[in-house]
Amino acid sequence: MSESTRSLDVKGLSCPLPILRAKKALSEMASGETLSIEATDRGAWDDFEYFCQSTGHTLEDRTEAEGVFCFRIRVR
Repeated sequence: MSESTRSLDVKGLSCPLPILRAKKALSEMASGETLSIEATDRGAWDDFEYFCQSTGHTLEDRTEAEGVFCFRIRVR
């Protein structure tokens, strides 16, 4: 399994753009790699959980600090 990590900054974007940008980035990555995402859209908290459940990717971590939501997703 690869340990490569890619970052995606979607701060300032509203739904559905954070999910769409993440979906595109994940499609370009290999199985086992991780994508770190920073978003400011409050809906992203639940959106990324549902996205991972429906696509089979693993939501490894999610945190919030000062209005920035950070997610780490491992590619299936």
